[in-house]
Amino acid sequence: MVGTNILTSTLDLVSQSLQIPVIIFLLLFAIGAIILLGGLIREFRHRKTVSNVEMKRLINEISNANSQDEILNIVQSSEIPNSMKNDLREITDTDLDLESRIALAKKLVSSREKKLEKRLSYTDIITRIGPTLGLMGTLIPMGPGLAALGSGDIVTLSNAIIVAFDTTVVGIGSGALAYVISKIRRRWYSEYIANIDVLTDVVLTRIKRL
Repeated sequence: MVGTNILTSTLDLVSQSLQIPVIIFLLLFAIGAIILLGGLIREFRHRKTVSNVEMKRLINEISNANSQDEILNIVQSSEIPNSMKNDLREITDTDLDLESRIALAKKLVSSREKKLEKRLSYTDIITRIGPTLGLMGTLIPMGPGLAALGSGDIVTLSNAIIVAFDTTVVGIGSGALAYVISKIRRRWYSEYIANIDVLTDVVLTRIKRL
């Protein structure tokens, strides 16, 4: 009996000691989600979309290019994002042999993909952990609140319920906002990687035939 009481008291102490860290992290996640939303809006304003018509035209012109300089001119005058232009220019404007160019292309695309995945990781963390922290913030104050109810302390119970509701709203809200941001960015980045994969293949194929 004594051992059970000690374990129960220790468990309650650990649980209650987590309340402040949980609230701090929830506030940080809420601020982070708002910052990420601002970054999404800024990215949308500066984002260059490449239509299917533009991609077809670009593929056709590169496939019919007569020299590496012509490929460079076609890429430079296109409507693709500058990061794509830089990667394609680095693959084209070099004295490496074809095998080395292919290796370089894989490295550039992989580096670009890792950079985009790192950007997505921030929203993924908030999406997955935000609601969990919200649930923890809901349950932790309810223990003392229910204990206060048993002794007739309505004020303590009311404060516990307010904290529980607030943490739930912040946790779920941050997670939902981060989820939407992640879905939008993941679609953008998937399209970006698909386009750069196609264009690098076209450039390398054309260089091989020159």
